[in-house]
Amino acid sequence: MVDRQRGNKLGAGLAGLLLTASLVAGCGTDTGHPAPTPAAGASGAAVTEQQQIGDRVVDLTVDSPALGGPAQVRLLTPDGWGERAPGRTWPVLYLLPGGDGDHLSWTSDSNIATLPELRDVLVVVPGMPMFGFYSDRYNQGRGGPPAVRSFHLDELVPLLERDYGAGQDRVIAGLSQGGYGALVYAAQRPGMFRAAASYSGWLAPLRRAEVVLAAARFVGVDDRGLWGDPVRDRAVWEANDVYHLAEALTGLPVYLSSGDGTVGDLDPPGTAAETLFPELDRLAAEFPPGVVDLTEAVMHESSRAVADRLRALGAEPVTHFTAGTHSPPYWERELHRSLPMLLAALHSGG
Repeated sequence: MVDRQRGNKLGAGLAGLLLTASLVAGCGTDTGHPAPTPAAGASGAAVTEQQQIGDRVVDLTVDSPALGGPAQVRLLTPDGWGERAPGRTWPVLYLLPGGDGDHLSWTSDSNIATLPELRDVLVVVPGMPMFGFYSDRYNQGRGGPPAVRSFHLDELVPLLERDYGAGQDRVIAGLSQGGYGALVYAAQRPGMFRAAASYSGWLAPLRRAEVVLAAARFVGVDDRGLWGDPVRDRAVWEANDVYHLAEALTGLPVYLSSGDGTVGDLDPPGTAAETLFPELDRLAAEFPPGVVDLTEAVMHESSRAVADRLRALGAEPVTHFTAGTHSPPYWERELHRSLPMLLAALHSGG
């Protein structure tokens, strides 16, 4: 689902959020390592622009055949990265943004750039199209662009490992749709990531298929283009649903968190219920009266279902379910809480 920036409401802030993202993405100066000359490769993805944004932040524009156009990627580089020798690599934390696919969100809405424990890690924040849901679109069985999973895992990962110092020790985390992306990527590509964390992730979309379809329509995306019809194409939905893929995660360190949609300790005074779209608002009767954020209530329901499923399969996910809404202060806090687990897995050498 599309995520709120600090203090912004989903519907009212959507146009402004997109405009702001597009303006900020155009800032910066070309310094540091030039964009490498693209090598011939199976994917055909190539960096067409590289911008140095401050000491450690580098923005890339990648021409992606899988997406059918350009995509933005933000790198938070480790110490020594700018003077790296050929073949020098670092372990990688992939941090996925929410449904707006904004590659700026993690550095603008959290303090990851100042965390000392991330100075020896390459942090990658890959963008995606609006409501891309970290999936290769079904498109009524035709496939084709935008294929977000293929861009991230089959184009971007090899490109970064070839030219940008990314190593093959990887962990992955994300917020909202990005939380879903972190777990679904880890499940669909066993062995690719050493640990995965979800903050307010929409992990079991088939449980609320009508809300997924309505949210797609709300942001102007073809609702059946993503995974098809949830009844006729149920197998496609299940193949993209973490609940139904949970067995693939049982041997992996997993962190799951969410608020329950009630006012929590990081919400500003006066936080009140908001109206989004009718299909979501109609769920209000299914949740406790104190819920002011139905988006987060749905994420909470989804995350708990996956946690229960993992435990039923014998796994021991780390969970942190609290009061709170669908907003950046909670995601920043949960990143801090999950970092020890993520970094321990990343540096385990196993």
